[in-house]
Amino acid sequence: MSEPLIVCLDVDYRADTAVAAGLWFRGWTAAHEEAQAVAGFRAVAGYEPGAFYRRELPCLLGVLREGPPADIVIVDGYVSLEPGHPGLGAHLHGALDRKVPVVGVAKTAYRSASDVVEVLRGRSTSPLFVTAVGIELATAAAEVWRMHGEHRVPTLLRAVDQLARRSEMPDRTRASD
Repeated sequence: MSEPLIVCLDVDYRADTAVAAGLWFRGWTAAHEEAQAVAGFRAVAGYEPGAFYRRELPCLLGVLREGPPADIVIVDGYVSLEPGHPGLGAHLHGALDRKVPVVGVAKTAYRSASDVVEVLRGRSTSPLFVTAVGIELATAAAEVWRMHGEHRVPTLLRAVDQLARRSEMPDRTRASD
């Protein structure tokens, strides 16, 4: 059985625009990506507490269209926020017709989040907060723990964050809605 094609996604916001980035890699322990994509967005919705997905989801879907179909998607955030209140990952899972598992990896605790596994990596005493849909939560947490890198944040999750932050706004941008 071959290793799954995984994509990790992140978005960097700049005033009313955003740059979304994706890194595709083969297998949870990969040290390097096989493909990458960057997409720019204009007229991005403002931040709305508890409804972050309204701002971020269009950007994530846009960058996913720029790369190959993935077997698993990793987002910077939560799949579920609390019982009965879906997070960014759950909304993305629904937008992908519930065919692709989504793993949320958050760096900060969401006080009312449920179904979260705290993962300590490297020498860090600060956990990552892992949530998932379409894949067993314990499996997702174990795989995040195994991801490449010695530090709290896995190598490729750090790299996609840097790619989004450092990329220039592409010439071709789209409206985010």
